[in-house]
Amino acid sequence: MPIARSILGPAPTGDPAFAALKSRLVARTGHHYYADKDDLLWERVGRRMRVRGVPDPAGYLGLLEESEAEWAALESEITIGETFFFRYAEQFAALRGTILPERIAARGDERRLRIWSAGCSTGPETHSVAIVLRELLGERLPDWRIGLTGTDINRDVLAVARRAVYGAWALRTLGPEERERYFRPGPREGTFALRPEYRGLARFEPQNLMSLLDGTASLALTDYDLILCRNVLIYFHPDVVQALVRALARRLRPGGWLLLGHAEPNPAFAEFLEAVPLPGTAAYRRPGEGAVPDLPPPPAQPDPVPDAAPGFHSIWAPLLPPEPAAPDVATAETPTREPRTAPLPAPPPEGGPLATVRALADAGDLEASWQACRVALGQAPTDPRLRYYEGLLARARARPEEAERAFRGALYLDKGFVMAHYHLGLTLVAAGRTEAGRRAIANALRLAAHLPADAILPEGDGLTAADLSGAARPFLGDEAA
Repeated sequence: MPIARSILGPAPTGDPAFAALKSRLVARTGHHYYADKDDLLWERVGRRMRVRGVPDPAGYLGLLEESEAEWAALESEITIGETFFFRYAEQFAALRGTILPERIAARGDERRLRIWSAGCSTGPETHSVAIVLRELLGERLPDWRIGLTGTDINRDVLAVARRAVYGAWALRTLGPEERERYFRPGPREGTFALRPEYRGLARFEPQNLMSLLDGTASLALTDYDLILCRNVLIYFHPDVVQALVRALARRLRPGGWLLLGHAEPNPAFAEFLEAVPLPGTAAYRRPGEGAVPDLPPPPAQPDPVPDAAPGFHSIWAPLLPPEPAAPDVATAETPTREPRTAPLPAPPPEGGPLATVRALADAGDLEASWQACRVALGQAPTDPRLRYYEGLLARARARPEEAERAFRGALYLDKGFVMAHYHLGLTLVAAGRTEAGRRAIANALRLAAHLPADAILPEGDGLTAADLSGAARPFLGDEAA
């Protein structure tokens, strides 16, 4: 039987070799994300099996046992990530306005900073930090020793990070002036190369976060002023997350900062880290004195663990909004809350299929995100947010006509959807329909003008009304005056 034919179809869940392969993979990478995603895992393992000409899971497991290089290739296959510059505007506002200035002042005598971007993917977060550092230090930069390191388990994305050449999708929140300031034309049409003065600040290394727990991590991973580990921990089992955050805290110098994703804070972290209330940022600091305690011993009679693999919601629960009946929990964004005499209305539900679509896209799996979006639209065809993400994904897949239809569908359902107007405009401009594109962008500006300047735009990845004004007006030329 041809190999390509033998590995089509659903995952062979009844094959002990596949179960062993999945178990080995989860144990090695910590990616509990795949514990209940057999078909997705099988699709990605199948790609490597086709490349290596292996017909079945047993044969491929044997190959992995013999080849560390194949392990690296498989890890790259399952962790391909996508991100973009200055993602999460509020986090970078906190870095620029509070965190890095504080660290620069605190380390002024030594003139040394150590920063770690863990799970850096293709490098935009790390390079964005480099840009901010250069702008904050200015002429003082040559006098400082800057250790800015990005790490990832995926060696392929690290190669992209080192080249620092990106397409327009990775620069999508930058206005024309910022693009010109930070980038120059890349080697191929439509690409942008980060200018050397920014690229030279960062270095990139392969690193498995699980090495923090098994004792194999480099001794150099210590004494950090800042660790960024955003939207990485969602892939790990909750027990592993607890241990990893403790390990990261130990690698901070006293007073150092740890930034996590919005979905990742846990009240238990307060045992060894101080939550700092910064707008839109899950920020923690290691206390100025005192060691990070070890994990407490397990209870004598632990809760029973079900035999079956956890279901979808057990893995993605941190991404979903709290249930209305859940008690209030202090987080990094809301460190304390006053007692309420009556419960506030619950926010509109925003998890489930939409969260899946967003998370898959954030992880760089555009194909899986596209498929999830199509399924979700079949169940909720009148959700304008799903139509909007359909448009973004169609643009990323170089399908401008589908993108236009999707954005127009979102606007048919919600005429006030600012980001849908804006991205419809960008799509039309890119297609050469400049006047129609400008009209759509002008509509976005008109709607945003009725909002406070610091209002966060829905589905704008932290973009404020003022940010949109700055990004959109160059497309309008004299009309914006």
